[in-house]
Amino acid sequence: MEAQKNRTMLDTITHLKVPVEREDRAACLGPEGSVAHVTRVLRMISGRWKLPILFRLFAEPSMRTLQLKRDMPGISQKMLTQHLRELELDRLVERTDFGEQPPRVEYQLTEAGRALMPVLMAAREFSRDHAAG
Repeated sequence: MEAQKNRTMLDTITHLKVPVEREDRAACLGPEGSVAHVTRVLRMISGRWKLPILFRLFAEPSMRTLQLKRDMPGISQKMLTQHLRELELDRLVERTDFGEQPPRVEYQLTEAGRALMPVLMAAREFSRDHAAG
């Protein structure tokens, strides 16, 4: 009876059925390992206003600074400029200066920024599925 119970329990444990390649430790923890790459992405999107900026630019293909500022009550001009510059340095957002007077500058997601959005949407779904409560 106990042997049958254990066999039934093993049959229901799905992670034992998933094929897993055994990688050496460096593939996970080395300087080019999984942890380093995920840490880099988390650094790129960390900051109180970076995710709201990315989601707004995903919803609206191109936005001016003033539009972004209006859509995010509470953000200061200094913080908006700082986060936009950091996102630009990380090549997630690109800035287009039209060289006009008065100055006209617009921001949009780069190809890399658009490629990141499904990951952020998956994180959103994970949060919805695992809500505390």
